[in-house]
Amino acid sequence: MTELLPMLLVAGGAFLAGAMNAMAGGGTFFSFPALLAAGVPPVTANASNTVALWPASLSSAWAYRQELARHKTWVIGLTVVSFFGGIGGGLLLLATSNDAFAKMIPWLLLIATALFAFSNQVGSLVKRIKGCLGQQTEKSTPGGFGGLLFQFIVAVYGGFFGAGQGILTLAALSIQGITNVQELNGLKNWIAAVTYSVSALTFIIAGAISWPHTLVMLLTATLGGYAGALLAKRLPGLWLKRLVIAVGAGLTLIYFYKSHVS
Repeated sequence: MTELLPMLLVAGGAFLAGAMNAMAGGGTFFSFPALLAAGVPPVTANASNTVALWPASLSSAWAYRQELARHKTWVIGLTVVSFFGGIGGGLLLLATSNDAFAKMIPWLLLIATALFAFSNQVGSLVKRIKGCLGQQTEKSTPGGFGGLLFQFIVAVYGGFFGAGQGILTLAALSIQGITNVQELNGLKNWIAAVTYSVSALTFIIAGAISWPHTLVMLLTATLGGYAGALLAKRLPGLWLKRLVIAVGAGLTLIYFYKSHVS
């Protein structure tokens, strides 16, 4: 019984994490503390959490396969830059202290949440600037060099530290001109799956995984990811956008508080 309760806690935390990541991001705040509460060391908990949430991203992306099919060319480009960005972020993590990055996190989340909240206004501003420069402003499928570069930077962030990656990704895609919230969510889930794949492989090769906990989380997080994606597809676009902004604001406050008390 003493071992069953921690496992149930980990399983529940992973289910909620998979669902939240599918809907708006921020799932790490459910699964990572659950692992710590179960007695898993912090480094092992972080590695196990990454591996466990990877299939959940795949299942969430699969639930959005129809939305992804509308942007086939864009998906290919995003996959490439997310893959190499995830590798770059992992290498950067090895060369940077935790304290230095911890000071950057709340500001990154604040910028990302603001960008997503005011993405329509930013998009209109970009259109006006392009118009002044004589560039074509009519709507088209995203996929320009600037958008891919922006997403590469986001992928580096995701490989470096995954919390809040979904918010940053949604902001990057929104500014690119994708206004359909469901398509935004599908692309975000696919990008997360690519980045998680890179990070998970790194941790597995390093042998930094607690497999008993990870196997339990793999099942429940995957179920949660699919359930969360189905729920998100039924939510009105405005509600889902408000949920994303609320999660982003919550993450920002949490990290500002953590940086203040540490």
